[in-house]
Amino acid sequence: MPPKRDPELEAQALDWIEANLGEPIDRKTPYEDVLKDGIILCKLMNKLMPGCIKKIDTKGGGFALMQNIERFQHAARQWGVPPNEVFQTVDLWEKKNIPQVTLCIHSLARVAQTRADYNGPVLGPKMAEKQERHFTEEQLLEAKNTVSLQYGTNKGANQSGINMGKPRSIVD
Repeated sequence: MPPKRDPELEAQALDWIEANLGEPIDRKTPYEDVLKDGIILCKLMNKLMPGCIKKIDTKGGGFALMQNIERFQHAARQWGVPPNEVFQTVDLWEKKNIPQVTLCIHSLARVAQTRADYNGPVLGPKMAEKQERHFTEEQLLEAKNTVSLQYGTNKGANQSGINMGKPRSIVD
């Protein structure tokens, strides 16, 4: 069973898409139906990474429109969205897991904040940046002499004499 949907997160995702595209999105249509054909998602990726999606199918059968979703997924991975946060085509097309679609859009927004070439609207928390620590060989050797707090004392206490549950009874 897919996770519960959060209308607030879905609205935030649409607001972010709308702000990036600079064009209104039909809010009377259900969220999953607005995104289903992948056209808006492809337009969004072309705004974020100009020219990354060469062809957007605006009409045709289900297969042609599903290709839009696949193109978006490929571009999202190129943009830097972690693969485990990119939804599957059936999650959107067959409405199997709409919360995963929302997660992907939020992840896209998070990744956008870390990129120098992005100056659009903000959605959600900023991703943590890598902070490397560099230790000298002397510092690493000194750390070996430190007694870990896990080696702490229990003042001689031990578990002898503790009896858990009933004793085993053997009857002849």
